[in-house]
Amino acid sequence: MANTITMEAPVLKTVKEVQIRNSHSIEIDNVTVSFKTSKGVYTAVKDISLTVKKGEIVALIGHSGCGKSTLMGTISGMVKPTQGTVTANDATVTGPGPDRGIVFQNYSLLPWLSVYRNIYEAVDSAIKNKSATEKKELVEANLKMVKLWEHKDKLPGHLSGGMKQRVAIARAFAINPSILLLDEPFGALDPITRTRVRDDFKNLEEFKRKTIVLVTHDVQEAFELADRICLMDKGKLIQTGTPAETSTGCRNRGTTQRRSRRQCWCPSPRRRPTRPNTSAPSRCPTTARPCWGRTPAAW
Repeated sequence: MANTITMEAPVLKTVKEVQIRNSHSIEIDNVTVSFKTSKGVYTAVKDISLTVKKGEIVALIGHSGCGKSTLMGTISGMVKPTQGTVTANDATVTGPGPDRGIVFQNYSLLPWLSVYRNIYEAVDSAIKNKSATEKKELVEANLKMVKLWEHKDKLPGHLSGGMKQRVAIARAFAINPSILLLDEPFGALDPITRTRVRDDFKNLEEFKRKTIVLVTHDVQEAFELADRICLMDKGKLIQTGTPAETSTGCRNRGTTQRRSRRQCWCPSPRRRPTRPNTSAPSRCPTTARPCWGRTPAAW
């Protein structure tokens, strides 16, 4: 019998919460991003339009090189669109800003500064209207939130990978951005540590108050954390929906059978289809419907 994943949307309890969730925090309008290369113009993102509501968690998934991180870069302000506009918090994005926090896969900690100073420097740079005492209290509160206060005097080189990632998360939360951008935040961790850190992260109260865009290759991670999942392929947004809607089948819309054989986007990535490299589709391990599974090399 095929496994079935049942996902329930979060319950909105008050009129105020409904109004907040129905307003847009991010608006991407017909965005295209192209780069000049030695072989000509390469288009990484092609004519994408997407809106993210306040308090919503949206996951961007897809193959390496499909444009996920580039699209996130247009939201952060680090990548300028060739065409189209990006609006964050009702303002057109023209560059990075303190209203958008970023957590990178490689932590991006300053190795010569202690854990405490790594966070304090970010707070001191981004928040100008607080006193030194208030900034210190903010750093302390966020380090305690991720359970690293007792390690505040250590250098990043003396921390484990999971601890480094928690420092990066605390730094992002400390500047109190309304939008949090997560670019493969758990990708550099081993599977056991990744699961533990991810569980700690999604249980944080601050996590539940932010508008979050998550870039990940881990389909299961996307289904666990996101309110909505956006599937990208070759720079295009080809499918979007809630985890419950997306789990009803491997609908790689807009692609040919030959292309869809590269990846099965069912929410049970650890279970292989019974015939992963044949000329005919096998059965999806989630829905028992025909779908093109991953090739052996991808497993």
